[in-house]
Amino acid sequence: MMNKTLFLCFFISFLSCQKKEKQSIQGTSGPINTISVIIDEQLWNGELGDSIRNKFASPVLGLPQEEPLFSINQYPVKLFEGFSTDSRNIIIVKKEGKTNFEIKENEYATPQNAIHISGKNTTEIIDILEKNKATIINKMRSTEIIENQRINKDSLLNPKKIKDKFNITLQVPSKYNYVMRRKNFIWMKKEITSGNISILIYQLPLRAISRNNEIKSITRKRDSIGNLYIHAKESRSKMITEAAYSPYFSKINLAGKKAFETKGTWEMKNDFMSGPFINYAIIDKKNKRIIVLEGFCYAPSKEKRDLMFEAESIIKSIQFL
Repeated sequence: MMNKTLFLCFFISFLSCQKKEKQSIQGTSGPINTISVIIDEQLWNGELGDSIRNKFASPVLGLPQEEPLFSINQYPVKLFEGFSTDSRNIIIVKKEGKTNFEIKENEYATPQNAIHISGKNTTEIIDILEKNKATIINKMRSTEIIENQRINKDSLLNPKKIKDKFNITLQVPSKYNYVMRRKNFIWMKKEITSGNISILIYQLPLRAISRNNEIKSITRKRDSIGNLYIHAKESRSKMITEAAYSPYFSKINLAGKKAFETKGTWEMKNDFMSGPFINYAIIDKKNKRIIVLEGFCYAPSKEKRDLMFEAESIIKSIQFL
């Protein structure tokens, strides 16, 4: 009987500890696309700090004005414990006797990326940063996209119209409204202070994008869509890809399919309106089509990084049915 009582007490104590351990992991907080850098002031104000800023606060591609990839908050190592540990993205840099690079998930809170970097001297730490820069950025951006999708998940636009027309699902926040629906085209828009954000979905035949010149085919098609549907009310001008700047182009995988990512700026022909866009042309060979999802914004008095990141997060929630 005594053994059973001891076992029961041990078991209850074990469960209690497990419960406390789970409860001790707090949720992360803070604005989207922000990094907390934990580093001593002397290192931050020197060559190492410059290297970190150049890598993680470099300008976002495709925006009309320079805006940093991430907003950076720096804290001394001695102040690390406490308010800075609930950041989603943390880079902890130390000069010490051992060389180390490690990404720990959910170390102090969840969801979280804690990047631990140490080296014997500044040159060694900068080399580690340079070698792992792409891995760190991709990891952090993926976390931020998932977080952006999670924030909006409780209040989504009814997906039936998108599903019925394109046989896909897309997590569009309920603050967006359907502006226009045509046979192979949907336009959704969210009004913001002094502007708006738009999401477009349209369908093209597989032959619409040339293998020899994808970017030219994509810009030509988006200009034809602008000519058909995206007009300025007062001047009746039509949206075109801004000719003065060549868009940024890359090949990626999205929703398990080959896709083309194009980032650039748009303008209303013979009008003052302009802004950034991000366009994804997804090759859907199974259904012999190309699904195009585009986000663009008009916000002349606002910074546009996070507006376009919201559009990207919506687009990357796509699932083919």
